[in-house]
Amino acid sequence: MASLMEELITVLGQEKEIYEKLIPISERKTAILIKEDLPELQKVTDEEQSLLDAAHAADRKREKIIADIGVVLNRDPKDLDLTTLTKLMARQPAEKKRLSELHDSLKPVMQRLVNVNQRNKELIENSLEMIEFNMNFIQSTRMSPGSNNYNRNASSSYGVDMGPGAFDAKQ
Repeated sequence: MASLMEELITVLGQEKEIYEKLIPISERKTAILIKEDLPELQKVTDEEQSLLDAAHAADRKREKIIADIGVVLNRDPKDLDLTTLTKLMARQPAEKKRLSELHDSLKPVMQRLVNVNQRNKELIENSLEMIEFNMNFIQSTRMSPGSNNYNRNASSSYGVDMGPGAFDAKQ
Protein backbone atom coordinates (compact mmCIF):
# COMPACT_ATOMS: atom_id res chain seq x y z
CA MET A 1 0.00 0.00 0.00
CA ALA A 2 2.84 2.39 0.83
CA SER A 3 4.40 1.95 -2.60
CA LEU A 4 1.02 2.66 -4.23
CA MET A 5 0.73 5.86 -2.23
CA GLU A 6 4.26 6.87 -3.27
CA GLU A 7 3.34 6.24 -6.90
CA LEU A 8 0.15 8.25 -6.50
CA ILE A 9 2.00 11.16 -4.93
CA THR A 10 4.59 11.07 -7.73
CA VAL A 11 1.94 11.01 -10.47
CA LEU A 12 -0.03 13.81 -8.81
CA GLY A 13 3.15 15.88 -8.64
CA GLN A 14 3.71 15.26 -12.36
CA GLU A 15 0.14 16.28 -13.15
CA LYS A 16 0.53 19.46 -11.12
CA GLU A 17 3.72 20.36 -13.02
CA ILE A 18 1.97 19.79 -16.35
CA TYR A 19 -0.99 21.95 -15.36
CA GLU A 20 1.35 24.67 -14.11
CA LYS A 21 3.04 24.66 -17.54
CA LEU A 22 -0.37 24.85 -19.24
CA ILE A 23 -1.40 28.06 -17.45
CA PRO A 24 1.06 30.44 -19.17
CA ILE A 25 0.38 28.76 -22.52
CA SER A 26 -3.36 29.26 -22.05
CA GLU A 27 -2.79 32.88 -21.04
CA ARG A 28 -0.64 33.41 -24.16
CA LYS A 29 -3.47 31.84 -26.13
CA THR A 30 -5.84 34.49 -24.75
CA ALA A 31 -3.66 37.30 -26.11
CA ILE A 32 -3.33 35.52 -29.45
CA LEU A 33 -7.10 35.06 -29.70
CA ILE A 34 -7.58 38.77 -29.07
CA LYS A 35 -5.02 39.65 -31.78
CA GLU A 36 -6.56 37.05 -34.12
CA ASP A 37 -3.10 35.76 -35.06
CA LEU A 38 -3.96 32.39 -36.61
CA PRO A 39 -0.40 31.14 -37.34
CA GLU A 40 0.65 31.85 -33.74
CA LEU A 41 -2.58 30.26 -32.48
CA GLN A 42 -1.65 27.07 -34.32
CA LYS A 43 1.79 27.01 -32.66
CA VAL A 44 0.33 27.57 -29.19
CA THR A 45 -2.36 24.97 -29.77
CA ASP A 46 0.31 22.42 -30.77
CA GLU A 47 2.27 23.18 -27.56
CA GLU A 48 -0.89 22.92 -25.54
CA GLN A 49 -1.83 19.61 -27.17
CA SER A 50 1.51 17.97 -26.33
CA LEU A 51 1.08 18.96 -22.67
CA LEU A 52 -2.52 17.75 -22.70
CA ASP A 53 -1.36 14.40 -24.07
CA ALA A 54 1.12 14.14 -21.19
CA ALA A 55 -1.61 15.13 -18.70
CA HIS A 56 -3.92 12.49 -20.15
CA ALA A 57 -1.23 9.80 -19.79
CA ALA A 58 -0.58 10.85 -16.18
CA ASP A 59 -4.32 10.87 -15.52
CA ARG A 60 -4.69 7.30 -16.82
CA LYS A 61 -1.76 6.24 -14.63
CA ARG A 62 -3.35 7.94 -11.61
CA GLU A 63 -6.67 6.18 -12.26
CA LYS A 64 -4.89 2.82 -12.47
CA ILE A 65 -3.09 3.48 -9.17
CA ILE A 66 -6.35 4.48 -7.49
CA ALA A 67 -7.97 1.30 -8.87
CA ASP A 68 -5.13 -0.72 -7.37
CA ILE A 69 -5.55 1.10 -4.04
CA GLY A 70 -9.27 0.29 -4.24
CA VAL A 71 -8.46 -3.40 -4.64
CA VAL A 72 -6.08 -3.31 -1.64
CA LEU A 73 -8.62 -1.46 0.51
CA ASN A 74 -11.58 -3.43 -0.87
CA ARG A 75 -13.33 -0.18 -1.89
CA ASP A 76 -14.84 1.16 -5.06
CA PRO A 77 -12.21 3.30 -6.85
CA LYS A 78 -14.93 5.81 -7.76
CA ASP A 79 -15.28 6.62 -4.06
CA LEU A 80 -11.55 7.18 -3.56
CA ASP A 81 -10.84 10.85 -4.16
CA LEU A 82 -7.88 12.69 -2.64
CA THR A 83 -9.84 13.84 0.40
CA THR A 84 -10.96 10.28 1.18
CA LEU A 85 -7.46 8.91 0.64
CA THR A 86 -6.04 11.57 2.95
CA LYS A 87 -8.46 10.50 5.68
CA LEU A 88 -7.53 6.85 5.17
CA MET A 89 -3.85 7.67 5.67
CA ALA A 90 -4.27 8.42 9.40
CA ARG A 91 -1.66 5.80 10.34
CA GLN A 92 0.91 7.15 7.89
CA PRO A 93 1.35 10.83 8.78
CA ALA A 94 4.17 11.53 6.31
CA GLU A 95 2.18 10.30 3.29
CA LYS A 96 -0.97 11.91 4.63
CA LYS A 97 0.79 15.27 4.90
CA ARG A 98 2.30 15.04 1.39
CA LEU A 99 -1.02 13.96 -0.11
CA SER A 100 -2.85 16.74 1.70
CA GLU A 101 -0.31 19.34 0.55
CA LEU A 102 -0.59 18.12 -3.03
CA HIS A 103 -4.36 18.25 -2.84
CA ASP A 104 -4.28 21.79 -1.47
CA SER A 105 -1.76 22.99 -4.07
CA LEU A 106 -3.60 21.37 -6.98
CA LYS A 107 -6.87 23.18 -6.23
CA PRO A 108 -5.73 26.76 -7.08
CA VAL A 109 -3.73 25.56 -10.11
CA MET A 110 -6.76 23.77 -11.52
CA GLN A 111 -9.06 26.71 -10.71
CA ARG A 112 -6.76 29.15 -12.48
CA LEU A 113 -6.54 26.87 -15.50
CA VAL A 114 -10.33 26.52 -15.58
CA ASN A 115 -10.75 30.32 -15.43
CA VAL A 116 -8.28 30.97 -18.26
CA ASN A 117 -9.82 28.25 -20.42
CA GLN A 118 -13.31 29.62 -19.76
CA ARG A 119 -12.16 33.07 -20.90
CA ASN A 120 -10.60 31.55 -24.03
CA LYS A 121 -13.80 29.63 -24.72
CA GLU A 122 -15.81 32.86 -24.51
CA LEU A 123 -13.40 34.63 -26.87
CA ILE A 124 -13.68 31.81 -29.38
CA GLU A 125 -17.48 31.80 -29.11
CA ASN A 126 -17.55 35.58 -29.67
CA SER A 127 -15.31 35.20 -32.72
CA LEU A 128 -17.57 32.50 -34.10
CA GLU A 129 -20.63 34.69 -33.54
CA MET A 130 -18.92 37.55 -35.38
CA ILE A 131 -18.00 35.26 -38.27
CA GLU A 132 -21.56 33.99 -38.46
CA PHE A 133 -22.89 37.56 -38.39
CA ASN A 134 -20.52 38.60 -41.18
CA MET A 135 -21.44 35.58 -43.30
CA ASN A 136 -25.15 36.28 -42.84
CA PHE A 137 -24.57 39.93 -43.73
CA ILE A 138 -22.64 39.03 -46.87
CA GLN A 139 -25.29 36.51 -47.92
CA SER A 140 -28.08 39.00 -47.36
CA THR A 141 -26.36 41.68 -49.46
CA ARG A 142 -25.84 39.23 -52.32
CA MET A 143 -29.45 38.13 -52.29
CA SER A 144 -31.11 41.49 -51.87
CA PRO A 145 -32.04 43.47 -54.95
CA GLY A 146 -30.12 46.66 -54.86
CA SER A 147 -28.61 49.43 -56.84
CA ASN A 148 -25.95 47.27 -58.38
CA ASN A 149 -28.18 45.97 -61.19
CA TYR A 150 -27.37 47.91 -64.34
CA ASN A 151 -28.96 47.91 -67.78
CA ARG A 152 -27.27 48.32 -71.15
CA ASN A 153 -26.88 52.04 -70.85
CA ALA A 154 -25.00 51.67 -67.55
CA SER A 155 -27.79 53.24 -65.56
CA SER A 156 -29.33 51.54 -62.62
CA SER A 157 -32.49 49.60 -63.27
CA TYR A 158 -33.47 50.25 -59.64
CA GLY A 159 -33.28 53.50 -57.84
CA VAL A 160 -33.40 57.13 -58.91
CA ASP A 161 -32.94 58.16 -62.53
CA MET A 162 -31.04 61.42 -62.46
CA GLY A 163 -31.36 62.11 -66.16
CA PRO A 164 -28.72 63.65 -68.41
CA GLY A 165 -26.77 66.54 -66.99
CA ALA A 166 -27.92 66.06 -63.39
CA PHE A 167 -24.41 66.75 -62.08
CA ASP A 168 -23.94 69.71 -64.38
CA ALA A 169 -26.65 71.83 -62.76
CA LYS A 170 -25.55 75.26 -61.49
CA GLN A 171 -25.93 76.09 -57.86
